[in-house]
Amino acid sequence: MSHSFYNEAELKSFGFKSLGKNVKISRNSSIYFPENLRVGNNTRIDDFCVISAGGGISIGDYVHIAPYCGLYGGAGIELQDFSGLSSRVSLYSVSDDFTGYSLVGPCVPEKYRRRLKKGKITLGKFVVVGVASSILPGVSIETGAAIGAHTLVTRRCEQWSIYSGNPAERIGRRSEKMLDLAEEFLNGIPK
Repeated sequence: MSHSFYNEAELKSFGFKSLGKNVKISRNSSIYFPENLRVGNNTRIDDFCVISAGGGISIGDYVHIAPYCGLYGGAGIELQDFSGLSSRVSLYSVSDDFTGYSLVGPCVPEKYRRRLKKGKITLGKFVVVGVASSILPGVSIETGAAIGAHTLVTRRCEQWSIYSGNPAERIGRRSEKMLDLAEEFLNGIPK
């Protein structure tokens, strides 16, 4: 039985834009355009994830991407430190127009898909996204926000807030206690 994660030499051979230390990427994941992918320290990408970094993807430190996630970064995606994606989360920084005024799909020349919606997705520090949620182009989820399971996020989410539903609605406030915990944790790491 082989190891489930690529070793350091294998990861370095992929030609990432940048690669941190203690990175774990599953051999069962798919990575496209690695030259546009930045991966921070102590980050893990699990089985069956699709990371398509055509427009650039930046993954910070202490980020976990659970199995079956899809990051489609045609217009850019940023996951800041201590953020995380539960299983089956999808981030789409480019989306087709479904009104019928354009053709759809990547097999059609872009001139026939002229109504594409594009926008960088940003997940701030300490953001967590629950299982099977979808985040659409141009969304910014600010520091400390939490997105509940099966939530459709189509617009900005305020910091330290909890969102749920389809479409996402603010349902509460999230504690900032994790700021103290992160500071304690980082101060305890040997330099």
